[in-house]
Formats: sequence, C-alpha cells, structure tokens
Amino acid sequence: MTIRIRLPGGTLKIKKKDELRRREQKRQVPVWRVGDYFIVWWPSSMSGRPPKR
Repeated sequence: MTIRIRLPGGTLKIKKKDELRRREQKRQVPVWRVGDYFIVWWPSSMSGRPPKR
C-alpha cells in the first residue's frame, strides 16, 4: 500500500521495499529508509517516466 501526499513542488510517497520503482531503487530520486518503510520524494520537475531517447 503506497501513501501519496501531494505537496507544492512534488509528491511525497511512503512505500514498502517491494513497492519501490526501479528509479527509486537506484536512488535517482531522494529516498529515505525509516524502519520497514521508504519515504520517497518525487519533485514535480521529474516525471514518473524515464526520458525518451
């Protein structure tokens, strides 16, 4: 279960390890671990999709 909190400037997400996306696993966005959960910050300047080639 992912919790999403929309904030000015981006989205804050709280996830379990098995819910992390590849970009989150590779730490291409800010990620903090708190116990069994991960707090992920997706700035609005970054889209959820990788850039096209």
